[in-house]
Amino acid sequence: MQSYLTLTRRDLAGYFLSLSGYVIIATTTFLVGLGFVGLLVGLGNDPSPMPVTELFFRAWYGFWPILILTTPVITMRLFALERFSGTFETLMTTPVRDLTVVLAKFSAALIFYLVMWLPMLPCLGVVQYYARQSGALEWHMLASLFLGIGLLGALFLSLGCFASALTRSQVVAAIVTLLLSASLFALGYLADLVEPGASWQSQVLSHLALFDQMHGFARGVVETRAVVLYVSLTFFFLFLTLRAVESRRWR
Repeated sequence: MQSYLTLTRRDLAGYFLSLSGYVIIATTTFLVGLGFVGLLVGLGNDPSPMPVTELFFRAWYGFWPILILTTPVITMRLFALERFSGTFETLMTTPVRDLTVVLAKFSAALIFYLVMWLPMLPCLGVVQYYARQSGALEWHMLASLFLGIGLLGALFLSLGCFASALTRSQVVAAIVTLLLSASLFALGYLADLVEPGASWQSQVLSHLALFDQMHGFARGVVETRAVVLYVSLTFFFLFLTLRAVESRRWR
């Protein structure tokens, strides 16, 4: 446990001691604020049939572009930078398990990712203030919202960890993560276009309906199927990351 905490603090400090970490947070803050301003201006005084949080996730400039564009930048340095600088070999010769290294790097990326989304809270506070309704944003809706952000972010970050473990180039790792994330996003988009049916293809796509699942989280609805899917895929890609690290140790 001590090794895990030490490695997690080490990688987490790398984000806050470098310019790239603050650029990611600043960019996310700008896009989140811009998205909420656009929604509030577009709505005006007209009532909305759905929560503002759900409108934010439906907007093309809202949650999804931030998720797809930031996760490659967050994860590209995890393993690729270690190999490029030559510190990976030193790390692997220490008495630390490969699983500990993978979990520590993933945990650091996930913590930074969650910190990145904290600027959304003031935006939601502004919505709560101008709505002048005590139930405009209920606590269970906010909890469900950030649960969905965390689960989906963990999945995309695990994709990035796997891509970073395959190469020593940060650029290549970022491109591979972007392609994998875009492919998963495209499957979710395709799931919304295909009508549900009895075929196994339709059933598989229905489980990958990321848009509907995320809209449910934004409405305060937590589906067990979506939680199981995100957690299972996250562990699957972390398992692939572990295998990639182990294979390079014995080369």
